[in-house]
Amino acid sequence: MNAADRRSRHGEARAALLDAAVAIIRTQGLHATTVDRICEAAGVTKGAFFHHFASKEELAVAAAEHWSATTGALFAAAPYHDHADPADRVFAYLDFRASLIAGAPAEYTCLVGTMAQEAFDTSPSVREACAASIFGHAATLEADLAAALAASAAAGDVSAASLARHTQTVLQGAFVLSKAANDPAVVFEAIHHLRRYLGCVLGRTPPEAEQMGGSGVS
Repeated sequence: MNAADRRSRHGEARAALLDAAVAIIRTQGLHATTVDRICEAAGVTKGAFFHHFASKEELAVAAAEHWSATTGALFAAAPYHDHADPADRVFAYLDFRASLIAGAPAEYTCLVGTMAQEAFDTSPSVREACAASIFGHAATLEADLAAALAASAAAGDVSAASLARHTQTVLQGAFVLSKAANDPAVVFEAIHHLRRYLGCVLGRTPPEAEQMGGSGVS
């Protein structure tokens, strides 16, 4: 095997480990996830694991970064950006979040939100990686919110940054409650109320939701 083939194999093993970590941690949490289980799911040896990561904690940090890159690409290509009006883009963002809610909670809830709840006091590096992911995603909403607020007579002293963080507060809290209830309807309900709140702040009647799961995100 030449050097290029080895690099390709190593890259494939690392990607498989990261994908396995995301799936397993979303299902059973960080603390209950073992290196052995990740290796089994990824189809790689333990030696391969430690070639790429010094510890499970280092893998968790890399998994948060992998999650940010993967979901970042998903949201960057999402259709809500196509709306001409910034307020319409904000409401369409929430519609897009609702469209991602399907299956069991592990399939639609947030990896970094899950890890942050477990590791905030035990692993600063994991907590910081999760914070970078969550707050980084919130920041992608700021430009649209700032433009929508500038056009709203009802905005008052609300800042785009704080409002962007609030959207994630609602969504992350909804994910926790949805897990507790084992019911995705909790997330749809939270998005519904968030749409109404943003409508008040932006001085706009929200357009009819494109999808609210019949209970009338990710």
